[in-house]
Amino acid sequence: MTRYVGVRILWAVIIVFGIVTVNFVLTHVLPGDVLNALVGDFPAPQAYIDQLREQLGLDQSVAVQLWRYWVTLLHGDLGFSFVNRQSVLSLLMQRAGITLLLMLPALVIASVAGVILAARIVPRAGSMADSSLVGMSLIGYSVPVFWLGQVLILIFAVRLGWLPASGITSVREDISGWPWFLEYLRHLILPGFCVSIYYAAVVVRVARGSMLEMFHQDFVLTARAKGLDERAVLWRHVLRNSLIPVITVIGYNFGYSLTGAILTETVFAWPGLGGLFVSSVHFKDYPVLSGIFLLVATAVVVANLITDVLYAVVDPRVRTAVSGKA
Repeated sequence: MTRYVGVRILWAVIIVFGIVTVNFVLTHVLPGDVLNALVGDFPAPQAYIDQLREQLGLDQSVAVQLWRYWVTLLHGDLGFSFVNRQSVLSLLMQRAGITLLLMLPALVIASVAGVILAARIVPRAGSMADSSLVGMSLIGYSVPVFWLGQVLILIFAVRLGWLPASGITSVREDISGWPWFLEYLRHLILPGFCVSIYYAAVVVRVARGSMLEMFHQDFVLTARAKGLDERAVLWRHVLRNSLIPVITVIGYNFGYSLTGAILTETVFAWPGLGGLFVSSVHFKDYPVLSGIFLLVATAVVVANLITDVLYAVVDPRVRTAVSGKA
């Protein structure tokens, strides 16, 4: 098991290195010039532009810039944002924390609710309730987030006035502690619902399909023949043996949690990584884009690594296979 995890970590490092390198090259070969965004429309002297280009290291080739980026990265420095005028690391940590305040509660609720709904409806497969759940999950998966978000804003923020339309807290007053937390929860409801409805639909469909397959396995028939209660059969045998694909989709969701809400953050003006990514693309802020790619690649790879380890924890067959290969 230790050797298996070690090999996975080694591959994770190689994959992150490859992803960051490719993304760095792609962002630097795109048409346009970052100095146009920095200088603006005002005609600046060519000497000033050349000096600024040299200070930012943009006068070097892409290969040299890539080498310098990796050298500084290995020293724990992600660079300096051209546009925001601050360290990329501090900027990313600030925005990533705000994004996680949106994504983590929504993903946890979506995962738990999706598994519970699937487990409750699977014994009644083919019934009206089952068909309704399948239809609702299909709608939740298909509805565009930007459209749903605007509809929710129009109904609950504009017309009814029950909930705030944008932001993470109110900008009219400086609050902290428990009042801040309550204000954050009010602002979380609408964007959190937009995120949760999509991911819950995915988890429901995957969990339902996996559990339906397990219901027809021999070990389930044996458990019933021994006289076990249907609830015990469902939760102790069917659910546990159905968790592999469910863990896969949940791990995938959490891996993309840092950038999975770009549209939601844009609609609700949530000041997280989504808005930072859009503005960085617009202004061609190369250090910030490279830092976001590094952060996202690391999050996805770590989530996949944790998912692989959970396979062995949940399913003894995987653990036995890993031990045999080792």
